[in-house]
Formats: sequence, C-alpha cells, structure tokens
Amino acid sequence: MRKNAEKSVLRPKKRVMQDGDTEKERKFMLSDIEIAQRAEMYPIGKVAAELSIEEEDIEYYGHYKAKLSEQLFKKLDSKPDGKLILVTAINPTPAGEGKTTTTVGLADGMQKLGKNVMVALREPSLGPVFGVKGGAAGGGYAQVVPMEDINLHFTGDFHAIGAANNLLAAMIDNHIFQGNALNIDPRKITWKRCVDMNDRQLRNVVDGLGGKTNGMPREDGYDITVASEIMAVLCLARDITDLKERLSKIIIGYTYGKIAEQKPVTAGDLNAQGAMAALLKDALKPNLVQTLEKTPAIVHGGPFANIAHGCNSVTATKMCLKLADYTITEAGFGADLGAEKFLDIKCRMAGLKPNAVVIVATVRALKYNGGVAKADLNNENLEALEKGMPNLLKHVSNITNVYKLPCVVAINAFPTDTEAELKLVEEKCKELGVNVVLSEVWAKGGEGGVALAEEVIRLCEQPNDFTYAYELEGSIEDKLNEIVQKIYGGSRVVLTANAKKQAKQLEDMGFGNCPICMAKTQYSLTDDQTKLGAPKDFEITVRNLKISAGAGFIVALTGDIMTMPGLPKVPAAERIDVDETGKISGLF
Repeated sequence: MRKNAEKSVLRPKKRVMQDGDTEKERKFMLSDIEIAQRAEMYPIGKVAAELSIEEEDIEYYGHYKAKLSEQLFKKLDSKPDGKLILVTAINPTPAGEGKTTTTVGLADGMQKLGKNVMVALREPSLGPVFGVKGGAAGGGYAQVVPMEDINLHFTGDFHAIGAANNLLAAMIDNHIFQGNALNIDPRKITWKRCVDMNDRQLRNVVDGLGGKTNGMPREDGYDITVASEIMAVLCLARDITDLKERLSKIIIGYTYGKIAEQKPVTAGDLNAQGAMAALLKDALKPNLVQTLEKTPAIVHGGPFANIAHGCNSVTATKMCLKLADYTITEAGFGADLGAEKFLDIKCRMAGLKPNAVVIVATVRALKYNGGVAKADLNNENLEALEKGMPNLLKHVSNITNVYKLPCVVAINAFPTDTEAELKLVEEKCKELGVNVVLSEVWAKGGEGGVALAEEVIRLCEQPNDFTYAYELEGSIEDKLNEIVQKIYGGSRVVLTANAKKQAKQLEDMGFGNCPICMAKTQYSLTDDQTKLGAPKDFEITVRNLKISAGAGFIVALTGDIMTMPGLPKVPAAERIDVDETGKISGLF
C-alpha cells in the first residue's frame, strides 16, 4: 500500500534472462505446473490443525486435500464472521488480467503481515483446462496447490454434479416412456444433459432413436457441467436440507396444452430430489487445500459466470468467514458479470456484506481496450492506454457509486509496463478517489502482494453503505433495465417478442421478484464482444428468459451466449501429457 496516497506506484523491473543466471534467477522461467510441482506442501491435516479444525471434521482425499464436514458449520455457528474481500477485474482480454493470481497473492501478502487469512476460490472445470487454458488456480508464484489435482478431477465434485444432472434427465425420459402420468410435453422439456467438457458436437442432438424400446425420440442438447442449474444450486445451498429443497423446485419442462394451460413440471414431481441430493451429499462439503506459501484455501464450486452465477459456494465463503479474520474471494469474469452476480445474487441470498473490493487490471489489457493489437502490447502507447482506461473506470465507478463499496485497483505487473503508463493509470483512478497499487505476486508471491494487502486492510476498516444495483420488487424488464443502465452503461434493454412472452409467463407463475442472472459476453460491457472500452447509449437485446427455480434466479440470455462452448483450433489438450512415473506436464 502506498502509505501516502500521493506517492506513485513503482515501476516493475525489466527481467532479461542471460546465460549466467543463477538458479534463483532461472526460477522465473519455470512454467506454472513446474513451479507447483516443486512446492513443499504441508500435509492437509497440518493446514486444518492450524485453523483449529478437529480431526473428526476432516475427510481426507489423499495427503494434500480434504473435505470439511457439515458438522463443522454447526460448531462454528456462534463465532463472528471475519472481513470479506471480493477480487474482480476489468473485462477480460487476450492480454490477460489475473484475478485468481491476484487473489492468491493478496492472501499470501496478508499472511506475511501476520494476518489470519483464508482464500475462497472457484474450482476450474475440465472444459477450459483441455480447451483454452489451465483453469482458475492462479499462476506463477501465486497458486493454490496441488495444481494438477485442482485443474483435473480434484475431489470429484463436478462429476457428482454431472451425475445428478443426468439422473434427472434420465428420469424425465423414463417417465415419458413409462406412460407419462405427469403429461409432460416432450417439445417443452427445458432440462438439458451435461458433460464437463467443451464439445460443440453436443449442442444440439436427437435422442431416443432406434425404436419404441429406446424411448421417445426428441430434440435434446448438452450444456457444459458448470452451466448446469445443479452447479448454481450446489453453490447457493446452505446445507443438505436446503440443497434437497432447491433441487425439488427445479423446473424441467411443461405439460401439454395452450400456453395459458401449461403447468410447470418439477424435479419434485418426478421424486428425483432425494437421489440427486444423495449424489451431491459429499460434493456439498467444501474442499480444503493450500497456497504455495501454505495459506489455507477452500476451492469449491462455481466457475461459470454466465448461466450459473460464477462464484464459489456459499458454504465455502461462510466457512472461511468463520475460520479466518479475512476472507479473500473472487467472482468470474469482470465486475460487470462476476462481481455483479456475487453482489446482487450471492450476497443477497446468503446475507453477505463485503468490506472491500479489489479490481484487477493490466496495462496491456487496457491498451488492448484502446485498440492496440495483441502483438504490439509490449510497446509504450499512452494514447491507446488513455483510450482504453474508461473500461477500468466504469468498473471502478460501478463498485464505488452503484454498490457503494470501497475499492482499490491492483495493476498486475508486467516487465513491459512503463513508468509513464503506470502514472497515467494512477492519475485517472485518483480522480475517482481510488488508489492504485502495483501487484507483483506472479513473480514474487506473497512478497509482491504486501503493498496490496496493506491497502486492502486499510479499506476494510472503513465503513460502507453496501447496496444492490436493483431491488427485487418490480417487473423483470425494470430489473433488466437497471442492470443495463447502471452496470453496463447502456441506454435500455430490448426484449424480443419471445422474451416478452416469457417475461409475462414467469411473472404470472410468481417468479417476477427473483434476481436476474445475466448471460452476456464477458469481453465487452455490451452484448457485442467486439465493442471494447466503455461504449455508451447502446441497447442490450434479451432473446430468452428462463427460470432456474432451484437456484432462485432468472437467466437472461443475450447476444450469442452459449451454454456449451467448443474447443479451439489447437486445444490445450494437445500440450498436456503424462510420463511413465505419472508426472503431468503441459497444464498452465
């Protein structure tokens, strides 16, 4: 932290590798997985013991990961909550921002200052791991470990989510095959199957082919597991009882008849909730791991910030708040999506009140927002930086003026950042009354996060008037407009004819007062990913509205958002390998 607000952020030192470099110097050349594999981890029992967690409340998954029991919640119930810090970011770009890396490094920085701190993170999903990148486990010298486990199967939570999801799908089609006593219209089934892998081939399928004994043929499709309503239910459930109740409310489709005559059919109508809850029983328990610097961390649930709200679970966050004086957590994508859902959905449902917010940005990403090609981002360009700054400033304004929370901008350092560029960022943020701190956690771990930690601690001591972007009362369209106008900076929302019908139907069914889960591109404040910076006077078109009754929110689909992404031309999977000893390479 800058103890004096007038003091300028420091320029990071350029690093040029040479033949005579020492081992200490060469460590900066290691990949994320190589760094993680060299880490000396505590046995997870020791991590738990330092949190005063008793042996009976630990369920071991090998030496370095464990689940925490439901009984632990009850033991901690009377303990006061610690401070809650949210880490979010500007709109992501190919130039990167580094939310998870900053989150982990900030926690390690706080630990270096002698603070009792924990991290609550989302779990990476396999789709991105094998597709585009290695998931949300941090990078460089600010990671959660064991890195391979966290990025791959971990404790099997996502597999349990997929199994529960697909059990419900199987029970739907079996019910229809066995006589369809509930009068389900196969054309009105809204429930999709899911798989934890990006696979465009599964977006639209026809199943039940091959004769009567194989079921009724119908159009179907798959979502990626993290887009499933089950993921959102798991993340928002308080306990087993709440989980089972939420599962029972899931609407899977509608009965035959005219629109006015159609009735929703739920998982409870199919008597599926008990078996689904049984599959999810262990998955509901938070997963305890550690950072490279042995700061306790819980990794549990919620990576997808569009359909399934994109935050770690309520149980994870609340567990950390009871066990530590400071809890640092993050939300998916940028402040317009992840943070908005964290604040308007998760905080509202779980009764959480953040004490401070960190907004992560890079000079490179801001120059990209200003129109610089990815290949040219290493060059100083103050004009482009100034042109791209409105994106950061809009997110800052949202946090401070809409949600009324104190925040700090963390500039994730790159060696190519110049003093003039950093000074420009600092000056623009200062005009909004927000400090800027250079974060060097990727290269230095906790040491590089001490300055940020000091500023966050200072902010946590300030009172705040946390408020939501919208109230639940009022029409669905009114709430959509408030998000578009307040958070995105647009002029209004436009509902297609189909979306208008859906809005009326949802309101008639009694869902009008649910919060809104916006499914919008993460790359822009608009619904057009090519529009960078902070556009004004644009419209957001909502083409579909659907209720996630178990999760308790309405999903608004905008633009060309997909719930089943595809793999890129050269998938990350091509670089992943395992040798004869079982050592994995290629994760990053």
